[in-house]
Formats: sequence, C-alpha cells, structure tokens
Amino acid sequence: MYSTIFSGALQGVSAYLVSVEVDIANGLPAFLMVGSLSTEVRESRERVTVALKNVGLNLPPKRITVNLSPADRRKEGTAFDLPIAVGVLESMGMIPRGSADGILFLGELGLDGELKKARGVLPVIQAAASGGIRQCIVPRANAREAAVVPGVTVREAGSILDILHYLMAGHRDRQDILKAVSVDTDSLFREAVQGFAGSGRCDFSEVTGQESAIRAAEIAAAGFHNLLMVGPPGAGKSMIAKRIPGILPPLTLEESLEVTAVVSVAGLMEEGEALVTERPFRSPHHTVTQAALIGGSAVPRPGIISLAHRGVLFLDELPEFQRAALDALRQPLEDRSVNISRMNGNVTYPSDFMLVCAMNPCPCGYYPDTNRCRCSKTRIGKYMGKVSGPILDRIDLCVELQPVKYAKLQTGRKGESSAEIRRRVERARQVQKERFAGTANRFNGDIESAAIEKYCVLQPEEQRCMEQLYHSLRLSARGYHRILRVARTMADLDGAERIETGHLMEAAFYRPSLEYWAH
Repeated sequence: MYSTIFSGALQGVSAYLVSVEVDIANGLPAFLMVGSLSTEVRESRERVTVALKNVGLNLPPKRITVNLSPADRRKEGTAFDLPIAVGVLESMGMIPRGSADGILFLGELGLDGELKKARGVLPVIQAAASGGIRQCIVPRANAREAAVVPGVTVREAGSILDILHYLMAGHRDRQDILKAVSVDTDSLFREAVQGFAGSGRCDFSEVTGQESAIRAAEIAAAGFHNLLMVGPPGAGKSMIAKRIPGILPPLTLEESLEVTAVVSVAGLMEEGEALVTERPFRSPHHTVTQAALIGGSAVPRPGIISLAHRGVLFLDELPEFQRAALDALRQPLEDRSVNISRMNGNVTYPSDFMLVCAMNPCPCGYYPDTNRCRCSKTRIGKYMGKVSGPILDRIDLCVELQPVKYAKLQTGRKGESSAEIRRRVERARQVQKERFAGTANRFNGDIESAAIEKYCVLQPEEQRCMEQLYHSLRLSARGYHRILRVARTMADLDGAERIETGHLMEAAFYRPSLEYWAH
C-alpha cells in the first residue's frame, strides 16, 4: 500500500517542502530509504522501527520503501522520523487513508516513541505556509517556535501515540486530542521591552571616563558601523563592548524572525522558546577556527557571524585571532551574507552584524608608554601586522583608549545611562528609516559607494576639507567613503540636515591611527 506525507527540509536558513512517499509490498523483509539522504536521515529507519515496536506496533515482514522527494536534493537532520513513521502507519492501514492529508509533520523520534526537539522548525513552517499547507504537527518543544508563523494551525504532540490517536479520531473529535498552540507576538515583544528596561543589565553609566570611546560606540550603534578600540589592559574596552547591545533599538518582528531562523537552523533554540527577542551578542575566543567563525564544515551550518546577525560580533584581542579567520570576514562585512560551497551544494547564510573589535597597541599592551613598554619595534610591527590592511579598511571607527586617571575613579560621578544614549540612537535611526524608505539600504553603514554622492552631499567648504583629509590621511577610496558614511551618522545624531566640517573632522579623528601601523 502506498502513502504520501508532507514534511520539509532545510537549505541554508530557508526550507522547501518534501513529500515522504512510503510503499509496503510483498517480498523479502526490508526497509529501504532513498532520496539523496545523509547518514542521520538513513538512521531514521532504525529509530522508527524500534519506536513503533516499543509502543506496540510491529512492522510487517514485508518490503518497505521510503522515498524523500525531490530525490535530487540533499536531506539532512533527524526531523524526518515523524513523517516516515506516519507514512508507514498509513501504509499499514493503522490510520484511515487520507486522515493525514494536508498536514505537515516534523520531529525526531526517541526509541520509546517520544517526540524530541528538531532544528530548523521555523523555516520549515514558513515554507509550509507559502506552499498552502494550513496545519502542522510538531514536537511540544518546538510548538511555540512554529506557532509564530501566521496562517498555519500548529498542534503540539508528545509522542507517536498522541498522533496515532489524533489521526484515528473523527474530524470533530480531534480538537481535544492535540492542542493547537498560538503565540501573541505583540505581547511577546512588549514583555521583551519591559524586561529589557528592568533587567538591571550592564549600563554605560557604570563606565568611568572614556568619553571618546562611548561617543564612538554611540555613533557605531546609530549608523550600524564597525568599531575598533585600541588601548592598554584594563582601560575598559571589553566593558564598553558588552554594553553596546543595550543602546541598540529593540528587534523588530521582521528582524526577530530572521534571527530566530538562524538560531533554529543551528539547533540552539531553547525548549519552548517562541522567538529571539534580544539582539545577539557573540564573543568568540581568539582560538576559534575559520569554519566555526564563518560557517561550514562538511555539513554546512551557520557560523558565529551568522549567529550574530542583526546584533554585535565582538572580537577581543583581535591580533590573536588566526589571520585566515580574520581575512575571511572581508566578504561578509561587505555583502552582509556569506556563501558556503560544498560538494553537496551551496548555502547562503545572513551575516548582517556590527563588528566591534578590541586590541592592545603591542604584545605587552603599554605602547607608546616607553616607561612600561618593553616591546621592540620589530615585535610591535609583527603584532600589528596580524591585522591586515583590508580588514582595517572595513572598520569605520577606531578609538584609542587611555588608562583611567585616579581622580576620575574617585569622583563617583556617573555618566549617561544606556537608556539616554539609546533614545538618541533611535532618533537617528528614525531619520535613516525615512531617508532610505523604498531602497535596499537601512542604515548609513549600508550606503553603497555608488550612492554616496546622493546621500552624503558636501558643500564647497566641506569638499575642500574632505580633499585635505583624503591626502593627509592617505585614504583609499573605501576609506574616503567610510568617512562620509560616519559623518552622515554624526549629522543625524546632531539633527543636522547636511554634513558639516565638524562632522568630517570628527569622523577623520576616528580613523585608525597611522602611528600604530607605521612600523
């Protein structure tokens, strides 16, 4: 007997529908699976066989053939266990024919028949909604994640027996067997904003001194620019970086869905979690490999830069990272996405993150204080050379931190709170939202070189100032454009309609110092 069950497969952070075709026929007992399957998908036959046996449903001694269509696209993951089991039960005649029509099934089976959490549920349910499917059955641990997709009725199940009872019942009696799950996204975001305000998390008011670094962090947050902080140990670089998410505006629903999709595909969603409502902050150790940072391995998975999508990627001790790993950031920083090619195909992951880096000015950390620094020029040059010019050219803002003076530590005076800074950042972003309405740009940091003249208009006086800066700082074309983008953000923070000379000079102040990279 033949049956077809709907399911879905991942391709990057998107998904496509899969038809799980099951046929049971006379012949030598066998359980065959075809359709361009990975190892974990092939292992489904053992999980399904044992799970059904342990709930009292033995497979018949016949030839069972399972095909996952389209057969020419690679299938990964363990979420096909449930649709395969349902297809087998329908082909065995254990459930009425047609009772599973129009329903998408997704979930991993334990050997006791329990349904376990699957990864990538959100993209699959989104694909189901686009494909016209209006009902989905998923594990209880994934139900809230799936329920955020509008237009689809999501039902949660705890075991294969729950689903068997549901499909065997009449349509009127089904509603009480498997619970339909709904999520109020508006309420979810209100709670997230309220929780953010009262969370008592790290605040900029706790930072003593370092006004120029805090100003650079505000500019970076307002225009979504990349930031580099250079200074001795204990100056507050990491302290400032960890507080930057607190001055970024809350995620919108669209951004939250994007972030949640990446986290879901990576298998990092918490059980029962519906949406990721806080901006990501990722801080990998400097020993991280290129594949872990960018994404990849034999089976492509999202890397740390994709998990930082719509948030902050903080690289502390920047020169200690592998040179190859840092240079691999070039393309994602420009394109805001990363394409990973493997033998089984290509996948594209989003990587629209704000890069924040911190580093010492030399291996010991105290250059140019000759009283404390004992590093030779050759050693300093080798240390600074670990950060390539192309990476520096992609950093919009560079700020030098000095040790905090004793007098400032003793005053007990607090600076501006993160909430005050965030209000200015939100006003500047609102200006950018209106400016870029109807375009592919969202922030000043996104402005392409071809559109610089349109959005960063300079008057004659500002043009002369920019020409002098171009020659004195020996800027590249990319560096020239980045100064204009940063100056545009400064003007937005000040409420100015056009870029002024003061904005250009301040933007130039935040360029990487030639003193450190001149060795």
